[in-house]
Amino acid sequence: MLKSFCYICYMKRKSIILLGIIMAVSFFGLIILQAKYMKLTADMRSEQFDESVKKSLYGVARMLEEEETLLYLNKNLTTPSGRTKITTTTSFNFDSHGLSRLGDTTKSYSCTRVKPKVFISMKHGSNTIQESSRILQNKLRERFIHERALLDDILIRLLSESYVRPIQERIDFQQVNEILDRELDNNGLNLPHYFSVIDKEGKEIYKSKGYESEDGGDNDSEYYTQILFPNDPSPQPNYLRVYFPTRQNYIMGSLTLLIPSIIFTGLLLFTFCFAMIIISRQKKLSEMRTDFMNNMTHELKTPVSSISLAAQMLNDTSIPKTPAMIEQLSGVVSSETKRLTQQIEKVLQMSIFEKESSALKLIEMDINDLIINISSNFAIKVENTGGTIETDLDAEDCYALVDEIHFTNIIYNLMDNALKYSNGPLNLHLKTWNEKGNLLISVEDNGIGIKKSDQKRIFDKFYRVSTGNLHNVKGFGLGLAYVKKVVTDHKGTIRVESELNKGTKFIISIPLKK
Repeated sequence: MLKSFCYICYMKRKSIILLGIIMAVSFFGLIILQAKYMKLTADMRSEQFDESVKKSLYGVARMLEEEETLLYLNKNLTTPSGRTKITTTTSFNFDSHGLSRLGDTTKSYSCTRVKPKVFISMKHGSNTIQESSRILQNKLRERFIHERALLDDILIRLLSESYVRPIQERIDFQQVNEILDRELDNNGLNLPHYFSVIDKEGKEIYKSKGYESEDGGDNDSEYYTQILFPNDPSPQPNYLRVYFPTRQNYIMGSLTLLIPSIIFTGLLLFTFCFAMIIISRQKKLSEMRTDFMNNMTHELKTPVSSISLAAQMLNDTSIPKTPAMIEQLSGVVSSETKRLTQQIEKVLQMSIFEKESSALKLIEMDINDLIINISSNFAIKVENTGGTIETDLDAEDCYALVDEIHFTNIIYNLMDNALKYSNGPLNLHLKTWNEKGNLLISVEDNGIGIKKSDQKRIFDKFYRVSTGNLHNVKGFGLGLAYVKKVVTDHKGTIRVESELNKGTKFIISIPLKK
C-alpha cells in the first residue's frame, strides 16, 4: 500500500494524463469494434432470414402453379367413365418381298399409358425385323409429337382461362397455409407467422387467424410479399404477404453470446474510470501532503529556533542579564513554547482521521451554556480587531450528548477561521435553535467569504481555500476536516452557506439527547 502510494506521489501529471489517454483510446476502440461486429452479425442474420423467406415464398408460388396445372389436366383428360386409357396396337405382316404391311391400329387416351402391342411375323429374316423396328420408331415419334401438341393445346387453354378467374377460385387458402408452413420449415424458419392474400385490385381478400391482432403496423418493410402465379399474362398480379412478429427477436438471438462480452467491457470501463478518479485524487492528496509537510516543518522550526536563540542568550555570559532582558527572553520562550504546543496538537489531530470512529467521551451538556463560555473566552480576540460577537440562543431543548473537549474545539475552530479570514472588523454571530428533533448551531461572520468552487472541498483533508491578498493566513488544511469528522462522529451534519466578500455561515446539526 505504501509503495503504491509513494509511486503515485512521484508520478508526473503528464504521465497520468498520457496513461489515461492511452487507456481511454483502447477502451473506446474496443467498444467501436464490438459495436461494428454486432451490427455485421445482425445484418448477416437479417440477410439470411430474408433469403430463406424469399426462397420459401417462391416455393409456395411454384407449388400452387403445379397444383393448378395438375388439376386442370386431370379435368380435361378424364372420360365420362372416369378413366381414359391410352393404348396403341399395331400389326405388321410381311410379304415375300420383305415389305411390311401396316394392320389396323386403335387408339385411346387415359392417365395410364399401355405399351404398344406389336405383332411381327417371324416367317422372314433379320432384315425384315430391322425394317419393322425402324417403322415402329417412326410411328412412335409421330404419336409423341401428336400427344405433345395435344398437351400444349390443353396448357394454352389453361393459361387463357385461369388467369382471368378471381384468385379465391384458383387457390385453397387452407392449402396455402399448409404449403407455407412446410416450405418455411424446410428452410429452417420454424417461427410464428401470419399471411394475407391480396388480389390484383389491391384488396386484401384473406387473412390468416391472428393476423389482425399481431399486425406489426403499416410499415411495408415488416412484410414479405410474393407474386402468386407469376407466369400469368396479367399486368396486375396477385400477392401473398407474410408477416413474422418475432423476426426481430430471431435476428437479435444471434447476439446473445455478445452480451457477456458487453457486460465485461462495461465493467472494465467502469474500473478504468474509477481507477483514474482514484489516481487523480491520490495525486492531489500527495501534493497536499507535501505542502502539509513543508508547512509543518516551517511552523515547527520557527518556534524551536526562537526558543533555542533565547536559551543561547541566557547561557551567554558575555551578555549582561538585566531584569528587563530576562523578562523579555522568558516571554519569548513562553509564547513560542505555547505556539509549538499548538502545532503539535494540530499534528496529533491527524490521528483522528485514521479511525472510522474516534473514541469520544460523551456527556450530557447544555449547549447554550457551552456557547456562552466559548464566546466569552473568544471575545477578547474579536474586540482586539475592533469587532463584536453576538449570541442568539433560541434553542429551548438545548441538552445533547457531546464530547466536551472535541465539541469545544470545533466551535473554537470555526470562530478562529472567521477571525483569520476577515479583512476588517469582525462581526461574529452565534445562534442555536431546535428543528425536527435536532439542535442546530450556526457560526456566522462578515469575512471574505468562500467561492462556490471551493465550498465543495473545504472539508477535505489538507485542502486550503485561496485567501487572495491575505498572505498572513497560515494553516495545514486540517481545521475544517477535523470539524467535519467530529460532527460526523456525533451523528450530526454540517453545511456551509457563503457568498464571496459578504461572509460565511456554518450550520451544525446534532441529535438531541433522548
